[in-house]
Amino acid sequence: MPTTGLHLGLSTLFIRKGLLDESRLAEAIAQSRKHKQSLVTTLVTSKLLSARTIAELCYEEYGTPLLDLAEFDIASIPEEFLNRKLIDKHRCLPLFKRGNRLYIATSDPTNIAALEEFQFSAGLHAEAILVEEDKLAKSLDKVLEEDISALDLSGIDQEALAGIEVTDNSRQQDEDTDAADDAPIVIYLNKILTDAIRKGASDLHFEPYEKRYRIRFRIDGILHEVSEPPINLAARISARLKVMSKLDIAERRVPQDGRIKMKLSRNKSIDFRVSTLPTLWGEKIVMRILDSSSAQLGIEKLGYEEDQKQAYLEMLSRPQGMILVTGPTGSGKTVSLYTGLNILNTEERNISTAEDPVEINLEGVNQVHINIKAGLTFASALRSFLRQDPDVVMVGEIRDLETAEIAIKAAQTGHLVLSTLHTNSAAETLTRLLNMGVPGYNIASSVNLIIAQRLARRLCVECRQAEDIPEHELLKLGFSQEQIAKGFTVYKPCGCEHCSGGYKGRVGIYEVMKMSDEIARIIMEGGNSLQIARMAKEQGMRDLRQSGLLKVLEGITSIAEVNRVTSY
Repeated sequence: MPTTGLHLGLSTLFIRKGLLDESRLAEAIAQSRKHKQSLVTTLVTSKLLSARTIAELCYEEYGTPLLDLAEFDIASIPEEFLNRKLIDKHRCLPLFKRGNRLYIATSDPTNIAALEEFQFSAGLHAEAILVEEDKLAKSLDKVLEEDISALDLSGIDQEALAGIEVTDNSRQQDEDTDAADDAPIVIYLNKILTDAIRKGASDLHFEPYEKRYRIRFRIDGILHEVSEPPINLAARISARLKVMSKLDIAERRVPQDGRIKMKLSRNKSIDFRVSTLPTLWGEKIVMRILDSSSAQLGIEKLGYEEDQKQAYLEMLSRPQGMILVTGPTGSGKTVSLYTGLNILNTEERNISTAEDPVEINLEGVNQVHINIKAGLTFASALRSFLRQDPDVVMVGEIRDLETAEIAIKAAQTGHLVLSTLHTNSAAETLTRLLNMGVPGYNIASSVNLIIAQRLARRLCVECRQAEDIPEHELLKLGFSQEQIAKGFTVYKPCGCEHCSGGYKGRVGIYEVMKMSDEIARIIMEGGNSLQIARMAKEQGMRDLRQSGLLKVLEGITSIAEVNRVTSY
């Protein structure tokens, strides 16, 4: 069998069997070199070939025994053979010993170098067992995660996270610094951060209690406990996170805010926004993951229905006026606004934003971080923007009358203004402005569009199951007789190895309301949100629940999830 780094035996095998042409194979080899991973891993992750296809082909060609790793008990692997450095380096997993032979799970039976290193390390003859790449990857992650979660500080391999760089240039002279520099703690926290990114978490919670310390990830809007390190490590974990965030590790009596930048590769980095809070049993630390790539999604991927998307694009194309996005914290308002800014971000436009804090960096946009202690408020930043010849202005949040008045003035004097408020519906946004003290005629003449939104979890397409619901129940849930007559399948979550509780990812649910003459008249007459909502629905607006039920019709989410996010 060939022993070259690129496993040319596999390459020629794929071509000979007609599974890949030479150009695609060359691209895959280049990718494997670039990312320093095996050719099999590259082919599977890029979906050029399935893991099952590769495993069956190698079994036929090389006669290597084939094992379904999903049926193997990982916990039965003897600890003495779990050399984490070699496991991480070669992406192979020792399974068991028979006599003087150690059997190694691999997705690439031509990787002789890996077998030789395991053989040298264990002092046993190494034999390959063929497994599917996707199942191997999950087993490897499980082994490495269990190792970190156990937090055996003397056994953590300090090279396990080679290549991960955390910006950390704020060392402070304090007696806690030695604790913060403890290498196993550094490795442990780097692993927690990278796991959070890999699992698609939006927030991390580090929480001390009297007798335990827990770490939770918020994934698809729901918190999940992922690790429980010993309580006596709470102070050291807190100190390390504060050093990474450039915070004062000696100050434990007041809340602090900071940031961490983690470089995953030369061209990829992730920012974390860090907040500390003194609690009864120590400092609770919450980290929000700020991934700039989320702002590059494109409006077509956010979940807008076609008419809602066209309404948003139409208002973005106008030279002046105000677009407001509303919803609770964590409902995706920032991504909606940044998506709009990306569309507007051209050479011909001058765009300025005032944010607290700046969550995502956008090249070509002048972003201002609000600093209330220094006197830099939303209102003062807006005043400065209007002296800077702006075309588009984004205000992170309209919190008070002064900010609202300046934003409306900007919208009335030839500028496009984007901002957010915290209200439950589009109609309530207008009455909130009225309650702030903004005159009705100013609201009617400046606001172009209001978007209320929520985020619902997507059903996992691998395991979702059809749900049989009687027609009268569907009517009670809000489906129309016309929709029921056409027929559709309602799905419910099930849960599998590909998802979290039957869900994977999230999709936006929107309520998009244009300012019309009739709605403007209601506002100027001092009408309430119920009157505004009624008129908007008469003019064709779908409320949040109706938009959510459309996602159920499309098989994207479940009725239970729509009920959860629309407070049904």
